[in-house]
Amino acid sequence: MTYSVKEIFYTLQGEGAHAGRPAVFCRFSGCNLWSGRESDRSTAVCSFCDTDFVGTDGERGGKFAGAAALALIIDSLWPDTYPASKYVVFTGGEPLLQLDLELIACMHEAGFQIAIETNGTLPVPLGVDWVCVSPKMGSKLVVHAGNEIKVVIPQAMQNLAAYESLDFEHHFVQAMDGPLLEHNTRLAIDTCKRNPKWKLSLQTHKLLQIP
Repeated sequence: MTYSVKEIFYTLQGEGAHAGRPAVFCRFSGCNLWSGRESDRSTAVCSFCDTDFVGTDGERGGKFAGAAALALIIDSLWPDTYPASKYVVFTGGEPLLQLDLELIACMHEAGFQIAIETNGTLPVPLGVDWVCVSPKMGSKLVVHAGNEIKVVIPQAMQNLAAYESLDFEHHFVQAMDGPLLEHNTRLAIDTCKRNPKWKLSLQTHKLLQIP
């Protein structure tokens, strides 16, 4: 399989349960809920995405002919002094359009723990170690269990109670970015205070300008 990758970089996880953890991020190109083109945003299922996942022109991006080639690039970014802590986050776009058993096997062989950040509309292959689902209203959620569910709020017709019975270890709300960020942040805080089932996720990489 040839993998289309927007960018690969080493940084700190900025959100959710692993915020602050060093990780190699591999951002796949493409998504099933938005083309990534601004001209299509208003009619997209996910119209609030704040990520560029179009093409392969980002840092270390490109077309990778086979899992071994992609795994080699990812592995090269991890510090040699800490081989026991290897952690890769596959994201997008929608990573489950491309992440497959062959790539999972290659990453495990290289010693990595594998995390995904998915919209939850596609089944998760065996072998993924950490599953973070961020559901989008207007799409069908097929992933009903995982490690964390991270709900961006507010979304039209959103019912947080519907997610509370799902089999996730952590339930997060995160304020939608954009011109209403201050209002949305207050809403997220109030949501957590009203219902301790939910915890607040911040985009710390943006707040701290972590490259």
